[in-house]
Amino acid sequence: MKKYLFTNPDAKLIEGGICAPLGFTASGIYAGIKQSVNSDSAAEGNESPVKQKKNDLALVHCSGICKAAGVYTTNLVKGACIDVTKRHIADGYAQAIIVNSGNANTCNADGKEKSEMMCNLAADALRIKPEDVIVASTGVIGQVLPIKPIEKALPALAESLSRDGGTQAARAIMTTDTYEKEMAVEFELGGKKVRIGGMCKGSGMIHVNMATMLCFITTDIAISREHLRKALRQAVGDSFNMVSVDGDTSTNDMLMIMASGHAGNKVITDSNANYDKFVLMLKEFCVALCREIARDGEGATKLLVCNVRNAKFAQTAKNLAKSVICSSLFKAAMFGADANWGRVLCAMGYSGEQFDPEKVSIDFQSEAGKIRVCENGAGVLFSENEAKKILSDDEVYIEIDVASGTESATAFGCDLTYDYVKINGDYRT
Repeated sequence: MKKYLFTNPDAKLIEGGICAPLGFTASGIYAGIKQSVNSDSAAEGNESPVKQKKNDLALVHCSGICKAAGVYTTNLVKGACIDVTKRHIADGYAQAIIVNSGNANTCNADGKEKSEMMCNLAADALRIKPEDVIVASTGVIGQVLPIKPIEKALPALAESLSRDGGTQAARAIMTTDTYEKEMAVEFELGGKKVRIGGMCKGSGMIHVNMATMLCFITTDIAISREHLRKALRQAVGDSFNMVSVDGDTSTNDMLMIMASGHAGNKVITDSNANYDKFVLMLKEFCVALCREIARDGEGATKLLVCNVRNAKFAQTAKNLAKSVICSSLFKAAMFGADANWGRVLCAMGYSGEQFDPEKVSIDFQSEAGKIRVCENGAGVLFSENEAKKILSDDEVYIEIDVASGTESATAFGCDLTYDYVKINGDYRT
């Protein structure tokens, strides 16, 4: 994972991931959840030993009760864990998170019962209330979730909780991800050091408006339930709601945050300067994580970042950027390092937003350089060789100026490759 540089000079990247904030421990273990479902397939040698032994059950725990908030998928079809978690944090509190990969526990008659059982098992192991447990699942839809492997693994999972367990937990929530996505940052707030840590997973089935994506964030800031919920929603609007890999919104998308209050800052109970700083830090933290989701899109070879500036309205800028990032034709062109800027303008044209095409300028940029390919809605002479060199980098920026106002927005995505089809052609089997 490339080291993300925070724009705020007060932010310091630190080690520890989701366990960096005070009060939190985590663990990850192999329980054999997918193996239990696909036992016949595995017996025939259709599943590799590497896949069989990947961590598939994660646990995050705080030493005390936390303020908690979440945002969820907009898909009408939802995983059982969504309903259970919503009910459990309706009071704004939680103390633990249990997550499994390998099975989405979605579209199952006993789905909610299994999610509740997971919470009960975690609560028993941690000696806390089941309603203080957040539950999440990710993996194949429509297969019954085997509970016995989870029940058998939980004592060891709880026993292995530690401040060093963040990476094991991040590994346990992965499905088609190629690497763990975790991060932690520290900054000063009201004379106290405050930390934000987190882990996320997502590689395919990612789309704007809660882009299969799971994200779990911890912080030791002292803040009210209402302001934690408000801060999360503000942070998501410019981060996870601006990322797309393939245009598919998952049934199990979930972004949860837990605040232990252990940092010792004066409790944030109104929208003051400390609240504003926390929101800015949380927003940039979410941007850093969602960039990694886009970078690690299934089969992807490069991260695409589309910046739209000088739009008349903020929503216009957002919708234009998202339309470009979601265009399959444009994504395919980026895979081939083809400077086909017409696909950018075309995607903007069907976004549903009003703008003057004759005012639009487009630049392609990467560490290899920057090149203008369109000005005032028309093509300009440029070197195809230079453009190809720029677009062959693993992080490409599409800079769009609509010259109509002062608003801007950024969307995150990836290229569309042959491997995306290969991965999803046999995902279930």
